[in-house]
Order: sequence, then C-alpha cells, then structure tokens
Amino acid sequence: MIEEKDHPRVAVMFAEGLEEVEGLTVVDLLFRAHIPCDMVSIAADCTITSSHNVKLTCHRSIYDADFSFNDYNMIVLPGGIPGTPNLRACEPLCEALKDFAQRGLLIGAICAAPSILAELGLLDGRMATSNPGFQHVLGEHGAHVVADKPVVVDGSFITSQGMGTAIDFALTIISVLADDDAVQDVRTKIVDMR
Repeated sequence: MIEEKDHPRVAVMFAEGLEEVEGLTVVDLLFRAHIPCDMVSIAADCTITSSHNVKLTCHRSIYDADFSFNDYNMIVLPGGIPGTPNLRACEPLCEALKDFAQRGLLIGAICAAPSILAELGLLDGRMATSNPGFQHVLGEHGAHVVADKPVVVDGSFITSQGMGTAIDFALTIISVLADDDAVQDVRTKIVDMR
C-alpha cells in the first residue's frame, strides 16, 4: 500500500460551471492511488454547482484563512463552460499557476482549461492538447498542438482533451506522481480493461 505521506498533495480547482466528471475523476482516482488530494473552491463558498447543475462540496476554499497554494505540489484544472472562464478570472489562481510553472511544479489541465495556461503564456513552445474547440487558442499562444493524443505530457505540464479522456488524464497524473504499479493497481480497482 502507498502511504499518503510519501506523496505530494494535489489541489483540484473547482469553479462554478465546471465539467464535474473531469474534476471528480481525478479526485476519485487519486484517492484510489492513496495520493492526497483536495477539492478546492475558488469561491468563498465550498459548495459549487457544475455545468450540469450538480452540487459539489469542496474540502477547502482559496478564501479559507489557512489556505495556501504552497501546501500543494500540483494544481489540476477541470474544464467545462462556464467553469473555465471562471477559473481564468480568478487572479489568485492565475498567479499560483505562473508561480508553479516558474518553479517547475506540476500543472494539469483538461478540456477547455489548457486554454488558461496558453493565455497565461505558460504553454509557449510546449506540446499540449485540449478540447478540439480550444486547440486554436493553444496554437495562437505558441503551443505545439497535439490533436491526436488523449493526454500530452511536456515537462511539468499534463494536458488532456475532455470528459472522455478523464480516466487517461487521471492515470497519467498517477504515473507521474507515483509509478506504473500504482497505475495498474488503480486500473484493476476501476475494472479498466483497455
């Protein structure tokens, strides 16, 4: 069994209007891999409503008195509309993303959310992917768009295409944070027969 203390802590950012499967799949699979993970609201309220009107209760808010991005070694951005624009409008989050990128800490983004990283200039010269409807944003900001892969890893950035690639995205995060044994263990637990 993998001990939680042996792993970095992951912040999965939740905004009003997120695609809930993209966020919860990461949380679920990290939990199964014994990797510490917090659902973090970018609002003062820890209850978030997804793009499909599903109510979700986060563990933390960035407005909690004791919250600090420095407590985490990875930030994950789910997509969804209007979740992605809401994440993009969150200045403390954007500043943290720039800081993480500068320090070489891990950042994951799926669906429309890689466009946030592109707009912040963090994907310039890097290979990345996103939802096909947002790949032009990546290209316009200097990313080398990989349109034919569900998940792309380039340095400390992990990007993915959408809800249908959420399991691959989460398993890739596990492979980077843990190892192939942890990935295989989770695959067995979720009966992933691919």
